[in-house]
Amino acid sequence: MDRITLEPGKRGGRPCIRGLRISVYDVLAMLSSGMSQQEILEDFPELTKEDVLAVLSYAADREHQVFSFKVQ
Repeated sequence: MDRITLEPGKRGGRPCIRGLRISVYDVLAMLSSGMSQQEILEDFPELTKEDVLAVLSYAADREHQVFSFKVQ
């Protein structure tokens, strides 16, 4: 998970990849729109396969976290 960085002044503090201005959301949106991993890597040569996998891992980890809210 060291590939995912959080910097308050960058992209509104959203999680980004290795300090780049490419956010986790950006990559997830590209994947969900139907882009393949190869297409993303071709469009963003600064990214690596490991970066895309880190995005998926980060998203899976966030989804796995359970938050409980007390309903009143």
